[in-house]
Amino acid sequence: MTGGEPALPAVLAELREKARARLDPVHWDFYEGGAGTETALTENARAFCRLALLPRVLRGTGPADTRVTLPGARALTPVVVAPTAFHTLAHPDGERATARAAAAAGAVLITPMAATTAVAEVTAAARSVREDAAVWFQLYLQPDPATTDALVRRAERAGCTALVVTVDSPVFGRRTRDDRNGFHDLPAGHRTENMRDLPGAPPGGSRDIAMSPALSWDDLRGLRDRHGLPVLLKGVLHPEDARLAVEEGMAGVIVSNHGGRQLDAAPAAVEALPRVADAVAGRIPVLLDGGVRAGCDVVTALALGATAVGVGRPVLWGLAAEGEDGVARVLAELRDDTAHVLTLCGAADCAGPTRDQVVARGPLGVAGC
Repeated sequence: MTGGEPALPAVLAELREKARARLDPVHWDFYEGGAGTETALTENARAFCRLALLPRVLRGTGPADTRVTLPGARALTPVVVAPTAFHTLAHPDGERATARAAAAAGAVLITPMAATTAVAEVTAAARSVREDAAVWFQLYLQPDPATTDALVRRAERAGCTALVVTVDSPVFGRRTRDDRNGFHDLPAGHRTENMRDLPGAPPGGSRDIAMSPALSWDDLRGLRDRHGLPVLLKGVLHPEDARLAVEEGMAGVIVSNHGGRQLDAAPAAVEALPRVADAVAGRIPVLLDGGVRAGCDVVTALALGATAVGVGRPVLWGLAAEGEDGVARVLAELRDDTAHVLTLCGAADCAGPTRDQVVARGPLGVAGC
């Protein structure tokens, strides 16, 4: 990241340093890097530092309940495992380890199209731990609808309970670190397993993930009409796009700037959240993805209108540092810290925090931010 990086909670700081020491520096840069000068990447976390929470007192709420209901999922925690690519670069067990840890934590897992483990194996790993483990499949609409449909059918057969369509990538972001390192292909022994044996691919071969600026709401309508899974849109920052998502029958929107990996001029996700939540007006769930590092970040997002939040890089730190156990530590830390902050703020559950409890910090900020 660029300078001025916010301080991390102790558990996440420990795992991040272990991960950095163990990973190939090129792969570390792939996980950590963003687009352009990495302004959007850094601002995702720094924006939370500019906000404070006003606690309510004598509410009589008792210990906070962190359970949430999401499309195709009842989760024990409002922290969702966000889609991140290439987990076998972090640990040999890759996405299987992530899936087992997420299932044990009762967290929704969004497994990506660019996973290095096939979706059926990811869901099997999750359900070896919990029969009702919720796995969503992240998808980029492909210019060839037959390819999109083949991917969705695989996700359906695997038992995924929702689709997460990433809509902020008409082209790939310009990622300075990857360009500098020449990292544009997976090393030998790793493949994007979901892209095997698709229409147009040679037998046993893979297709590249295609981005297209020609894709539109018409393509999304086609996906919605051809398949029965609920669809959430990931990468929504403009409130008008959120209103359109509701009108088009989407099951949810995820406020995200792609972890700062697409448009470097984009606002921090938490800065865009209130206007999107206002546009949606409670008609469908709103999630936030970007910069969440502690329970206070989770509760701030909940107060500003989110139903749940996604966490990406911290999961990768845990995976690279300690495998499945490291991912479990990240999710436990965030779940427990969220419950603690909810209780301190006088909230009985994840629906309890209100927008008037979020205030701007003073001009000098706080230590570490």
